[in-house]
Amino acid sequence: MITVRYAQALPAIKFNAVTPGEVANGRFTATDMNIHTGELTVTEGSEPIIELATLASDGPTGIFIDRLGPIAW
Repeated sequence: MITVRYAQALPAIKFNAVTPGEVANGRFTATDMNIHTGELTVTEGSEPIIELATLASDGPTGIFIDRLGPIAW
């Protein structure tokens, strides 16, 4: 929720949170950190990260997303 507070306090800056997995499905990305036990590839996991990194200036702020889209706080 701190993301929302920052987004409200500093509207000129985008504050968003992202996870490289799928919260609703309990799926996560295979990485060295989890000994490659995840079901998703690094390419799949990077999709939401790239989406937020390339937001237009009128894009959303104060959101939490995974590769399936926005997640309710």
